[in-house]
Amino acid sequence: MIRTPLRPLARILDARARGQNPDTIEAANLAARHEEMKDRARLQAERRLRFLALGFIVAFSVIALRMGTLAATEPSELGTTSSGSEITAQRADILDRKGRILATNMMTHSLYVQTADLVDPARTASELARIFPDLDAETMLRRFTDGRSFLWVKKVLSPEQMQEVHEIGDPGLYFGPREMRLYPNGHLAAHILGGSAFGNEGVDSAEVIGTAGIEKALDTRLRDPAQSNTPLQLSIDLTLQANVEEVLGTAMKTLNAKGAAAILMDTHTGEILALASLPDFDPNDRPAPALTGDPSESPLFNRSVQGVYELGSTFKIFAVAQAMDLGLINENTEIDTKQPFVYDGFRINEFDNHNYGPTLPAWEVIAVSSNIGSAHLGLMIGGERQQAFLRTLGLLDPPKVELAEAPGARALVPKNWSGIVTVTASYGHGISTSLMNLAAAYATLGNGGLKITPTLIHSDTHTPGPRVVSEDTALAAVRMMRKVVTDGTATFADVPGYGVAGKTGTAEKPKKNGKGYDADKVINTFASVFPADNPKYVLIVTLDEPVETAGSKPRRTAGYTAVPVAGEIIRRIGPLVGLRPDGENPMGTLVAYKDPVAQE
Repeated sequence: MIRTPLRPLARILDARARGQNPDTIEAANLAARHEEMKDRARLQAERRLRFLALGFIVAFSVIALRMGTLAATEPSELGTTSSGSEITAQRADILDRKGRILATNMMTHSLYVQTADLVDPARTASELARIFPDLDAETMLRRFTDGRSFLWVKKVLSPEQMQEVHEIGDPGLYFGPREMRLYPNGHLAAHILGGSAFGNEGVDSAEVIGTAGIEKALDTRLRDPAQSNTPLQLSIDLTLQANVEEVLGTAMKTLNAKGAAAILMDTHTGEILALASLPDFDPNDRPAPALTGDPSESPLFNRSVQGVYELGSTFKIFAVAQAMDLGLINENTEIDTKQPFVYDGFRINEFDNHNYGPTLPAWEVIAVSSNIGSAHLGLMIGGERQQAFLRTLGLLDPPKVELAEAPGARALVPKNWSGIVTVTASYGHGISTSLMNLAAAYATLGNGGLKITPTLIHSDTHTPGPRVVSEDTALAAVRMMRKVVTDGTATFADVPGYGVAGKTGTAEKPKKNGKGYDADKVINTFASVFPADNPKYVLIVTLDEPVETAGSKPRRTAGYTAVPVAGEIIRRIGPLVGLRPDGENPMGTLVAYKDPVAQE
């Protein structure tokens, strides 16, 4: 920039020549210079103001844009877990065979505290203790003020509780959305479903994992994101399940039993239509496992699957069926039943010391439930073949069904299958197995001799199992079991029109010290198939330590306890499964045997 001189020489000389004051020239030039400097300063200030205004506009635009973005998105909070894989909350629904919901998901909220944001910790702790009686105000206040920044208050809130917490108004209380598992039918089918709990947790989601039953056994499938919209359809029928549980519960109370169980199974597919174990629980509020006492007395214990019992005379039909299949006997072969019968120093007795004479035909050994006759059949077969046959039926292995508890239900089998084991196993003592295994074995006889593997999964296609016994043997076994109901130990299960066939079993429970059996404590079982002319269903009913007191003296046999219960179940469910009561169909030409229900 070229500055204009204040006293230019040419103008000064010219002014002097004309007699003017040259100082006025300097004053005018100085004033012009000041004006020029003011203009430049004003322009510079205007430029700065423009830049500052532009900066404010940009900053406030960014803030407004961010606020708009936050307002348009779902709120989120900091998680409690370290960064990692995303928590998958969605879990597939579980349905019964007719599409009715057994387990589903429900949106709810959790409650947690960011202690730095609490305004009045003492009041907040007091109000939370009022809303949640299981919480202690002093304990919460101590946790609010002990230096931690985050803590859970409740993992699941009801809408009413959430509203009450809202009304506390403390900004340190936060809600996190999450899915929880809901079982809309409460106790119904509790041991099948099992239950669930939260696994990995964040404040805005929680992973639901199975803890028991089918929820745990098929946890991977239920948690698979690719199948979250595809429900798992079970084989059970909710209506049949409700009826079975109702009858079983009434019987358990009436007969003063410690527990009860029942299994209803399709003889051709192995699909389980109902499975009950009492006492039970509500999977929405699954109790904690008992740390003391007998685990089998807990409501969490699934007697249908986890319980392994000596099932008594229900095993006798297997001895007869195997002997017939080996060609050793037929239905009318006379079997030795004379007393006394002592084997290897052990005396084999009949129930209530009955004496059935020197011999009985094979079908009558089953009808009157002769221990001695069954023992002789076992000896005819031999221990090695007997053990192999029972294992082929699946009776000596853990039950193969889709429940988390099944693999642990190992059959109790003697290491040395001696002669006396062969004798006692023929009438269901000395070995213990699961009711689920018993149901599958009876289904094998009921469907004509093809092995059945039980399942809780509904399917439209089923592959037949390998043949275990011939069709003729299986039909003969069912005919014999029909005689048990019409003329033997199970007459109270003779439901008119449905042709029930089955076998009773009254097994004394081993004493806790392992020395002998307790005659006053029994496991009573009735294993049945129906209709007898073409068995479609297997029903197993078991009662733990029942006592029937309607008569002059207490009665503990299956004929007076488990059998009437099974009869009532069949009477109720027969129409529900589409069976029309018909006249009796011929079941063979066996000679009738008449005797009151007294034997086991």
